[in-house]
Amino acid sequence: MLNDLRELYRYRELLWTLVLRELRVRYKNSYLGFFWSLIVPLVTVAVLTIVFKRVMGMVIPNYSAYVLAAFLPWMYFQTALLDSSQSVLAQIQLVKKVYFPREVLPLAAVLANLIHFALALVVFFVYLLGYVGAPLLTSMVLLPVLVFFQTLLIAGLSLIISCLNVFYEDTKYIVSIGLQLMFYLVPVIYFSEQVYHAQLASPELQHWIYLVYHLNPVAMLLTAYRKILLPPITVQQVGVVQKQTFVSLPMDWGLLTIACAVSVVVFVLGYVFFNKRKWDFAEQP
Repeated sequence: MLNDLRELYRYRELLWTLVLRELRVRYKNSYLGFFWSLIVPLVTVAVLTIVFKRVMGMVIPNYSAYVLAAFLPWMYFQTALLDSSQSVLAQIQLVKKVYFPREVLPLAAVLANLIHFALALVVFFVYLLGYVGAPLLTSMVLLPVLVFFQTLLIAGLSLIISCLNVFYEDTKYIVSIGLQLMFYLVPVIYFSEQVYHAQLASPELQHWIYLVYHLNPVAMLLTAYRKILLPPITVQQVGVVQKQTFVSLPMDWGLLTIACAVSVVVFVLGYVFFNKRKWDFAEQP
């Protein structure tokens, strides 16, 4: 693996060239360009805010900010996986003719989406200061750490998915469906506190459900984004029979550490898996 990483470093200029190409191709002949990456999440968050606050009766100050804090990293995760899934197969003729580290193809898709995510975060901070008026927390210094480990997780999954998609083209459809389902299994439109307080079982069993829920590294990372970017809140949900209150829980540093460790393991496994199979790409018809 170390030799593969050294070779990847020698081809860093090619990787950067492919990243720039990804950025140019995505918005070719588009007047709004990068702003399309913001319009979709902003419109989605606006609709979710109306539905959950006006229709479902969730009493949360600045609810849109809390949704956006989780929705932007979710969009990074989702879009990077979908883009990278086709990255090798789309360039299979080039792969058969020219030698270069094949892993630069999915990694370029990931890094291009990382740049979009970074720009979206800048807009998010402008939104916080200008519209919401929320204070900038000292915990925000941990943001680069979260972005780093999330990128490792995405890169590892992208390497596995892009490799499998060369041999089994059903992979991209499975990934698309899986991402649609996962959207409801991670705290984007709701809060992890609601999982903790949901009356699904006895209090002891519910505690274990909460722990298992956050063993999903995506769920824990999205929860961490909210907790470092925004102040704690109390969620009030007005139901048909009664009003439920969910008190904000502190950051679980143990679960976050596990999520970061899983991200590293996924990257290592993904990189090893990809490099074991990448020389078989040229044999595909």
